[in-house]
Amino acid sequence: MSDNNSGISFFERYLTLWVALCIIAGIAAGQLLPALFHAIGQLNFAQVNLPVGILIWVMIIPMLVKIDFGALHQVRAHWKGIGVTLFINWGVKPFSMALLAWLFIRVLFVPLLPAAQLDSYIAGLILLAAAPCTAMVFVWSQLTDGDPLFTLSQVALNDIIMVFAFAPIVALLLGISLISVPWATLLTSVLLYIVIPLVLAQLWRNYLVGKGPAHFAAAMKKIGPCSMAALLLTLILLFAFQGEAIVKQPLVIALLAVPILIQVFFNAGLAYWLNKKVGEKHNIACPSALIGASNFFELAVAAAIGLFGFESGAALATVVGVLIEVPVMLIVVRLVKRSAAWYSHS
Repeated sequence: MSDNNSGISFFERYLTLWVALCIIAGIAAGQLLPALFHAIGQLNFAQVNLPVGILIWVMIIPMLVKIDFGALHQVRAHWKGIGVTLFINWGVKPFSMALLAWLFIRVLFVPLLPAAQLDSYIAGLILLAAAPCTAMVFVWSQLTDGDPLFTLSQVALNDIIMVFAFAPIVALLLGISLISVPWATLLTSVLLYIVIPLVLAQLWRNYLVGKGPAHFAAAMKKIGPCSMAALLLTLILLFAFQGEAIVKQPLVIALLAVPILIQVFFNAGLAYWLNKKVGEKHNIACPSALIGASNFFELAVAAAIGLFGFESGAALATVVGVLIEVPVMLIVVRLVKRSAAWYSHS
């Protein structure tokens, strides 16, 4: 496949631009219509903001519809590559991000960040790294000519693990970072933003698949933009609440991007190298590296808002992940494709 972006939809290809525009629109709207956004912020039920809760479900569920748990039997075919990716996703990435977050937020960037938000920034970065990417991975795998069955089985397995491992890992790392989060709140976030959307998505998937492959493909093409649109609307709301803090501290976004960028390249490189060492093929190593590097940023944004609120540093930190996801992952795509000769050389 040529080194282009043909596998990415219009919204996905320019996601960084849309996010930048949402930052501007959200900040402007928050400054011009403070009463409106204050009223929206008050529309809560059981500590969940209803407009945001609806947007998050619209954002997450279409992505989860793509997951075929029937592909799990494919795990045995490339167990070495699966093992490498699981090790990176659950044994390296959350912990390396917690270390990087502490190093940059608590040590190197302390004079440049608002003191009241330091813990919140660290929490947001941990949330960003605690769940592996689901939907966008299929795009990255396609662009690198990755094995589609490996990608599908890996994503399905990660989703099952995420149901049980996300909350304990987040709680552990926040505890190590001396950030207190009630277990009840964390488990509620898992139920609202992982379990229920996953169940609804699979019921919807079974219904669509039952109508035939053509109907399923057409439906996915229609609902895909809804997910991106909901993400962008959520970001507008978030930046409407965050606007004043960002205007006063515009450097914060650039500083938060530093540990995210480092962990993306570190985890991608480590997964790629480990696949070479265990003897996996290049078309397995590529999606393995990309799954190891990318994040389920939709879930991270949802959990950060649910746990810490719209105006938190945690919510802002997860949004920075959205802002840089596409351009950074496209760089990783190019790197693994251009190093194919090195990879294949024994």
